[in-house]
Amino acid sequence: MPPDPYLQQPDPYLQQAYDDDPYRAQDLTAQDPVGEALYDRAAHPPPPPGTYQEPAPLYQQPPPAPYAPDPRIWAQTPPPEPAGPSRHLPYGDRPATTQFVGVDDLVTRASDDRQEPDAFAHLFRDQEGSGKPPVPPQPEPAPAPAPAKGGGKVSGLLKSSAVMAAGTLVSRLTGFVRSLVITAALGAAMLGDTFTIAYTLPTMIYILTVGGGLNSVFVPQLVRAMKDDEDGGEAFANRLLTLVMVALGLIVVTAVLVAPVLIQLMSSTIADDVAANSVAVTFARYCLPTIFFMGVHVVMGQILNARGKFGAMMWTPVLNNIVMIITFGLFIWVYGTSAESRMGVDTIPPEGVRLLGIGTLLGLVVQSLAMIPYLRETGFRFRPRFDWKGHGLGKTVKLAKWTVLFVLANQAGVLVVTQLATAAGTASGHDGTGFLAYSNAQLIWGMPQAIITVSVMAALLPRISRAAHDNDPGAVRDDISQGLRNSAVAIVPVAFTFLALGLPMATLLYASSGIEAARSMGFILMAFALGLIPYSVQYVVLRGFYAYEDTRTPFYNTVIVAAVNAAASALCYVVLPARWAVVGMAFSYGLAYAVGVGVAWRRLRNRLGGDLDGAHIVRTYARLCMAAVPAALVGGAAGFGVLELAGTGALGSLAALICGGVLLLGIFFVAAKKMRIEEVNGLVGMVRGRLGR
Repeated sequence: MPPDPYLQQPDPYLQQAYDDDPYRAQDLTAQDPVGEALYDRAAHPPPPPGTYQEPAPLYQQPPPAPYAPDPRIWAQTPPPEPAGPSRHLPYGDRPATTQFVGVDDLVTRASDDRQEPDAFAHLFRDQEGSGKPPVPPQPEPAPAPAPAKGGGKVSGLLKSSAVMAAGTLVSRLTGFVRSLVITAALGAAMLGDTFTIAYTLPTMIYILTVGGGLNSVFVPQLVRAMKDDEDGGEAFANRLLTLVMVALGLIVVTAVLVAPVLIQLMSSTIADDVAANSVAVTFARYCLPTIFFMGVHVVMGQILNARGKFGAMMWTPVLNNIVMIITFGLFIWVYGTSAESRMGVDTIPPEGVRLLGIGTLLGLVVQSLAMIPYLRETGFRFRPRFDWKGHGLGKTVKLAKWTVLFVLANQAGVLVVTQLATAAGTASGHDGTGFLAYSNAQLIWGMPQAIITVSVMAALLPRISRAAHDNDPGAVRDDISQGLRNSAVAIVPVAFTFLALGLPMATLLYASSGIEAARSMGFILMAFALGLIPYSVQYVVLRGFYAYEDTRTPFYNTVIVAAVNAAASALCYVVLPARWAVVGMAFSYGLAYAVGVGVAWRRLRNRLGGDLDGAHIVRTYARLCMAAVPAALVGGAAGFGVLELAGTGALGSLAALICGGVLLLGIFFVAAKKMRIEEVNGLVGMVRGRLGR
C-alpha cells in the first residue's frame, strides 16, 4: 500500500495556527478574559512585576502503579492540584482550603461546634493500601476521647465576641446597679455631683497619661512581639508591665499632692464652695490611687487578648462593681437614702466619706488582682524587667505619643462639658440637671457600645493587625466592614429605642432619686440617642488606623470631634435655659461624632486604596434605619400612652417600657425581614441554630 501523503506532511491549513497566542506570553490570570473581569483584584492583588514565577504544569498524569489495581478500591484517588497559581484560583490561593460560601451560610453555620468529617478520608486510606496484599480486618480499638471542639475563622470570632459580650453585659448591668445605689445614697444634687467628679477624675488622668496608648497601640505591638520574638513576646510584656507600673506610681503620687488643683480644673463651681470643695478633695485622694490599678488591669488584659484570651478583661470589672455596691449599700443601711436623710456636702459625716472612699479604692484593687490567675493559666509569669532601652519600647512610646495627644484632645472636650454641666445644674435649681444626670444618662447610652461594638472589635483587632502587618488591605477592609455591619444590627434599633423610650427607662431606673430628677435624666438620654450610631462607627473606623500603627490620624480626628463638642455645648449653655442646657450638650455629643465620622471615613478609605466597602455599609445602615423609624414611632407612642394612663412611677414606667419595647422590636424585625437585610437574617439564623430550630 502506498504511504498516505497526509500523514507524512503537515496540514497546510493548521501549520503554525496556534503560534501567535495572545494569552500565552501574558500573566496566567489573563487566560480567561471573563474570569479576569469578574475576579476580585482588591481582595487578591496580583504579584508585583518581576516576582511572578512560572507555575508547575496545571495537571499531570500520575505515574503508573507498579502493581495491578486493588479490586476493593472503587475509584483511584485523583492527582492533587499543584501548589501555586492554578486554573481556578489564579492568585495563589490554596485550592485545598478555599471555599466559596455566602454571608448567610457563614453566619448561620458559625454556631456549629461539631467537627466536620473529612469526606475524602476513605480515598486516602484506599490510596495508602493500593497495591498491597489484603490485610485481614483487625478488631476495632476502643474509641479515643473526642478531640477538642474547633471552629473556623468566623466561629472563633463569634465565640470570642460572645464571651466578651456576656462579660461586658454582666459588668454593665452591675454597673447600672452601682449607679442606682450611688444616686440613691448621695442624690442628684451637689453631693452627687461632688462624688461623681472625684470618681471620674482618676479615669480622666489615666486616659490622659497612658490609658489611650495601652488600649489601642500596645495590642498590635504585643501581637508582633508574639509573632517575631523567640520567647513569644513574654520579655516584651514584662518590660511593658514594669514600665507602666513605675510610670503610674509616679503619676499617683503627683496627683494626690495636687488634688485641690485638679478639683478646680474639673469644676470651678464646686471648688468655690468651701464645703463641697473639702468633700471633693477628700473623695479624690481616696480615688486617685485607683489610677495605678486601672493601668495594671489593662496591661494584663491586653496581654491576655494578644494570647487569644478575651473573657477575663470583660468579667473582672464585675468584682469592682460588686464591691462598690456593697460599700454604698452599707452607707444606705447606716445613714438611709438621700431622700430620707437629705444629706448634703455640709452634713455628710467624715466616717461616711471614709467608708465610700475606701470601698471605691478596694473595688479596683480586687479587679486588678483577679487577673493574675488568668495570666498564670496562659503560662505568663511576671518578672520585673528594667532593661527598657533597645527592645522596641521606644517605638511603642513614640506611637503612643499621638494617642496621648488623641485622648488629651478628647478629655479637653469632656472637661468643658463637666464645667458647663456643673454650672448649669447649680443655676437651674432643679435636681437632675447637672453633671451626675449627664453621666447617668451617658452610662445607659454607652452600654450597647460597650457590649456589642467593643466586644466585636476587641476580637477583630488582633486579626486586623495581622492583616495590616502582612500588607493585606483587602482583609483589613473586609474585617472593618464586617465589624460595622454586624454591630449595626443591634446598635441602630437600640439607638431608636433610647429616642422613643428614654423617658420611661430613666424614670424606672432612677425613681429613687425623685420623679423630677428621673424625668430630666430621661430627656438627656433621648438627646443622646441617635448619636450612638456615629459614635459606634467612629470607634470601628479608628481601629483601622491603629492596626497600621497610625496614631496621628486619630489624634487630628479627635481634635475635630472635641472642638465641635465643646463649641456646640458652650452654645447650648448660652442659648438654652439652664434646665435644658445639659439636654443640648447631650445632643451636641452625637453631633460632634457625626462630623468626626465623615473625616475619619474619608481618610481610612484613602489609606486602603480608595475602597472601604462603602456602598455595602451605607446600604445596610440606611435599610436598618428605614426599618427602625416606624418601629420607634409606634413603640414611642405606645410607651407615652401607658405613662399617661399608669403614671410615671416605677410600675407605670415598667409597663410603658415593656409595652413600647415589645412593639418597637417586633415591628423592627418584621420590617427588616421583609426588606431582606442579610445581617439581620444571619443573626436570626444563628439564634435559631443555638436554639436547635
